[in-house]
Amino acid sequence: MSETASLRDTLLYQKKNGYDALSSAETVAMNEYCEGYKAYLDAGKTEREACRETVRLAEEAGFVAYTGQVLQPGDRVYAVNNDRYCILMIAGAAPLSEGFRLSVAHIDSPRLDLKSVPVYEDSDLCLLKTHYYGGIRKYQWVATPLAMHGTVTLRDGSRVEICIGEEEGDPVFTITDLLPHLAQEQGRKPLADAYNGENLNVLAGSLPYADEDSDRIRMTFLSLLHSTYGITERDLITAEISLVPAGHARDVGLDRSLIGAYGQDDRVCGYAALRALLDLEGTPDNNLICILADKEEIGSEGISGMQSQFFDAFVRRVCHAAGVCADGCIAKSLCLSADVAAAYDPNFPEAFEKRNSALANCGVALVKFTGARGKSGSSDASSELFARIAAIMDEAGVVWQSGELGRVDLGGGGTVAKYVANRNIPTIDVGTPVLSMHAPFEVTGKLDCYMTFKAFDAFNRAK
Repeated sequence: MSETASLRDTLLYQKKNGYDALSSAETVAMNEYCEGYKAYLDAGKTEREACRETVRLAEEAGFVAYTGQVLQPGDRVYAVNNDRYCILMIAGAAPLSEGFRLSVAHIDSPRLDLKSVPVYEDSDLCLLKTHYYGGIRKYQWVATPLAMHGTVTLRDGSRVEICIGEEEGDPVFTITDLLPHLAQEQGRKPLADAYNGENLNVLAGSLPYADEDSDRIRMTFLSLLHSTYGITERDLITAEISLVPAGHARDVGLDRSLIGAYGQDDRVCGYAALRALLDLEGTPDNNLICILADKEEIGSEGISGMQSQFFDAFVRRVCHAAGVCADGCIAKSLCLSADVAAAYDPNFPEAFEKRNSALANCGVALVKFTGARGKSGSSDASSELFARIAAIMDEAGVVWQSGELGRVDLGGGGTVAKYVANRNIPTIDVGTPVLSMHAPFEVTGKLDCYMTFKAFDAFNRAK
């Protein structure tokens, strides 16, 4: 290498395609990891399902439910809040007074939820009223196959789990769209106004019920629900039922280098943080916690969101059992807040500032700040913290890049980072770059998914 080339590499920062540094052994490990990730996506299309799959995987890896016991180095425990929020912990060799290494992600995703009284019929069709959850582009949800997932709690307190549209041979649901021959007026509207949220009504059937004079189509739908699941229309009022894109996670591209699936925001980071704990053998030096929370897409509100006191209560219980001050433990902790980054899309260059955008296949993104309009809503990581995390990544051979969310003043977004930082825990955002974020079919690079996992693993192990 010439002196000029060496100086260039020293002085200039350039994003590099991670495949140039990937060994054959890492390629095998990456592909194995991504197969497990795709299975996790398929098993957990709602936060309840993702939480349930998380517990299943954790118990396979030797984790047990935490009941307030004094933890010994190497102990693996988990706690669940309202079936939607998971905390997993591995007790390290270090005393609790030295704090935790926290990996925090969310497992909810944008979707359509059924309204409390959803079933109606019109023009001999059965339709379901919905209310969208999280930030969606409404036009993306029409004329696409949808599956029904949910939980129905009966009067006696028992629960019924619903999943229709995922198995081979299952029926699916859809929202009809206007044919182009009659869409001249619709086409003249701004894209955000062309589809009305109140009109995202799901087509659910058309067969009339025999020997009924009224509500014949509606009766057929409800009778089928009752015969299969034992539920009535009254039970739907208290139920949690969602419509999500039907189908499985798939490889994208002839080279199979990408993953396409619903719900990668933010289960791509949630799975990486989870896997980094599950795959860790022996007793780590650090006390490790992985948090997979709910409700991020609507502000982290409510009992299962990151703004709730569930994490604080868990830490207090663990510290109280060990006779350690919880506040002191928190003050010594460190956090990677994991949420997806917007990958630069060459189809929409006007929305990005390319020099400061994450690129597909250039590794996990370290994001100093999120927010919008003057960094509003961002915890804005310090220079000291960013440098420390970057050094950890470099030492472990993690391919990483810096990233921001689009052009200044164009929009913006937030993560759970500020809710962790508000607890006096130094926090920085990291995440997998995603194309078509919040769409029914999001796309990630396999290399970036794997490097997100490696980032958590390096963070957990670093001194």
